[in-house]
Amino acid sequence: MSHPHPELGLPRALPEGGLRITPLGGLGEIGRNMTVFEFNGKLLIVDCGVLFPEDEQPGIDLILPDFSSIRDRLDDIVGIVLTHGHEDHIGAVPFLLRERDDIPLIGSRLTLAFIEAKLQEHRIRPYILEVAEGQRERIGPFDCEFIAVNHSIPDALAVAIRTPAGMVVHTGDFKMDQLPLDGRLTDLHAFARLADEGIDLLLSDSTNAEVPGFIPPERDISQALEQVFAKAEKRIILASFASHIHRIQQVLDCAQQRGRKVAFVGRSMVRNMGIARDLGYLKVPQGLIVDVKQLDDLPDNKVVLVCTGSQGEPMAALSRMANRDHQIRIVEGDTVVLASSLIPGNETAIYRVINGLTRWGANVVHKGNAKVHVSGHASAGELLYFYNICKPKNLMPVHGEWRHLRANAELGQLTGVPKSRCVIAEDGVVVDLIDGVAKIAGKVQAGYVYVDGLSVGDVTESSLKDRRILGEEGIVSVTVVMDSNTGKLVGGPYIHARGSGIDDEAFSAVIPKIEEAMARSASDGVVEVRQLQQLIRRAIGKWVSDTYRRRPMILPVVVEV
Repeated sequence: MSHPHPELGLPRALPEGGLRITPLGGLGEIGRNMTVFEFNGKLLIVDCGVLFPEDEQPGIDLILPDFSSIRDRLDDIVGIVLTHGHEDHIGAVPFLLRERDDIPLIGSRLTLAFIEAKLQEHRIRPYILEVAEGQRERIGPFDCEFIAVNHSIPDALAVAIRTPAGMVVHTGDFKMDQLPLDGRLTDLHAFARLADEGIDLLLSDSTNAEVPGFIPPERDISQALEQVFAKAEKRIILASFASHIHRIQQVLDCAQQRGRKVAFVGRSMVRNMGIARDLGYLKVPQGLIVDVKQLDDLPDNKVVLVCTGSQGEPMAALSRMANRDHQIRIVEGDTVVLASSLIPGNETAIYRVINGLTRWGANVVHKGNAKVHVSGHASAGELLYFYNICKPKNLMPVHGEWRHLRANAELGQLTGVPKSRCVIAEDGVVVDLIDGVAKIAGKVQAGYVYVDGLSVGDVTESSLKDRRILGEEGIVSVTVVMDSNTGKLVGGPYIHARGSGIDDEAFSAVIPKIEEAMARSASDGVVEVRQLQQLIRRAIGKWVSDTYRRRPMILPVVVEV
């Protein structure tokens, strides 16, 4: 089993006739999916998504793939294939199109509708090519065939990429629900046909590789939702991804049966459900949907609110309801349904929201206590079945954390893929397919690019470290006035603390230490401001550490007179 080595250097030039695969996101993490394929000097990108921040990334709105390895080759990009419309697969497209706005976008009808609506906000009018399952298109030197796959959003596609170097199949996100709500099955016949032709490299979704058996069908959720609606005495507030059309359809059906009206809350939810309805993916009975402003005129037992925030996002509607920072106030007897999975890393935020809602008297229904969600990703049983159909010559697990990637590779080996042909890579690790063999060839830069408000890429890991220190330990500012000729102290020190838990008066004990250090430096002829700042920082930092076992950020200010 191959794996990247920390000493990997930049890859050599791609040999003639070889195909290069470079994942820039989605490996070793859940989200930020992006893979670059290179052949004959041209680049094809599959997906371009975002990762959502965790608690240790304060102030960050989104995390993007790192485009630096392709930035000087933007003109070589022949297209971006989008496998489906989830944010972790399309969310970073606007940021890449800012750098070259005429890169063609290739995807299914719903996927392109979602990304076009998003690009309108960025004032970008994209070049698009709508494709459907069974369709085959030449995109530069890449011969791409699109295959229907079942996922938690309609119109998901896998893509088979043919070049003279061989055929690569990228599954995107998929599962094998045999009773899908929209009747659209994962096209196993098409994968079997590709297998007969010969799949040289399979890039396969790893998210549920550790989960045994098969994922239950989506239609099982309807029964659980019906029970929730039957028991609910007041309002029902359901939180879901803004793109989970199947789940929203089930909610609309239950609401119609129970005589409840439905209101969508949150800009992305309103936008996406409007698109899905207009395109016919969401069937909405006449008069069922009402504006949120009309809810006050309806009794609580006739109301359903559908909102975002199922992952505990701090600015999403549900989190704000839990924090009493939203126009919709949770009251005793409300029922809140979290109809989504727990994305790894979000557990703390989600349970914080659940506790906040429960505090105000809501009955919170979630995956842990009711069957209100099933995953959109194939589990181990489905993956084994899939590999036996595809018979890939080489396997590269994608879309998952390290444990998922390794588990997926082991499943491939069980079905006959040689251990040496199971390539476990990580973001930035370059894999070359040459003469039918996939091997690691080097590594390119693929770090996190942070979006903070209108700033893209300006926030660094060092900045985040400073933010964490400020949030956890506080700040201590120290101002001194110094004679610029002698270096002697003529005023101060003036010390103020914020967020450190230390009273300003307590710093009187350290003032003599600072005065002593300043006097010593003056006698040594030190008048350089930077050196004095470091001297003050060390003096007060040691005292705070010894006295309080804390490490606040210390900001020394030296005023020269």
